[in-house]
Amino acid sequence: MSTTGTETVRVDHHDADEPQGRRITSPLVLTMLLLLVLTAQGPLRRALAAPVIQSWTTVFVAVFVQALPFLVLGVLLSAVIAVFVPPAFFARALPRRPALAVPVAGVAGAVLPGCECASVPVAGALMRRGITPAAALAFLLSAPAINPIVLTATAVAFPRNPEMVLARFVASLLLACAMGWLWQRLGRTDWLRPPARPSADGLGKGAAFWGSVRHDVMHAGGFLVVGAMAAATLKSVVPATWLQRAADSPVVSVLVLAVLAVLLSICSEADAFVAASLSQFSLTARLAFLVVGPTIDLKLLAMQAATFGRGFALRFAPATFALAVLLSSLAGAVAL
Repeated sequence: MSTTGTETVRVDHHDADEPQGRRITSPLVLTMLLLLVLTAQGPLRRALAAPVIQSWTTVFVAVFVQALPFLVLGVLLSAVIAVFVPPAFFARALPRRPALAVPVAGVAGAVLPGCECASVPVAGALMRRGITPAAALAFLLSAPAINPIVLTATAVAFPRNPEMVLARFVASLLLACAMGWLWQRLGRTDWLRPPARPSADGLGKGAAFWGSVRHDVMHAGGFLVVGAMAAATLKSVVPATWLQRAADSPVVSVLVLAVLAVLLSICSEADAFVAASLSQFSLTARLAFLVVGPTIDLKLLAMQAATFGRGFALRFAPATFALAVLLSSLAGAVAL
């Protein structure tokens, strides 16, 4: 019996060892990559020495390094507010009449730092606490667009155009209030699916805080990298004549950068540096980029659909985009 058991064990060890010998491990992959890099170092060195690659790298590093401190600070402050500020605070601070609650909620976004990734769950939490949806949606649009971190980043990104800060603040606040009032007037309860529950249920404050920080850093940081890469590509690779043709038309330039803001999905605490790098476009077109981006982009569309329902997102997003383009154009014509 013991011999049988020993043979069984030997067979099991043999079966267990055989797949392990065929497994591709991480050190093996790393070794293969290093060998590949060493083999191709000559072509890689020549490619990296090309002027277009050096220009691309310079723009990418400049945008990323300038934006990163504001992104980190905004994520930390957003996590503090989401975890440590009691939800009842918002209920006490807002008027009970929806028409008055909308502008108050919009202005509240100016003093509560956070990116658009954080504003969606906060707006959902407000609705769960009985805040009227119109006011919660006004906060959702204003908080990532006019908070102190975003406005400070805009001032740093446009040191020679301080009017950009005022224009962004006014256009974004008007957009938030207008969409809140529009929802109060035309919105239907069956279009909006109430959020189910907070994502931090059952977690301690410390765990919820670091969970919020990790989530926002991973998401916002990734989109910052994509945005910096896109800005560097537009600046270094796309023929200047193409961009100049779009930039020469006041209407086309605004629409191009508005659509670009939707596609790039850059965190609002970093988008000003990307907009500043698009210097061939007018200030009004870049203002449209800054007003549209924090209120509707691809990641926000997905988050809104997941939180409030697809029917809501498919109605709210196009209306927000159209009104953002209109208000940013008007603000640019007056202030810039």
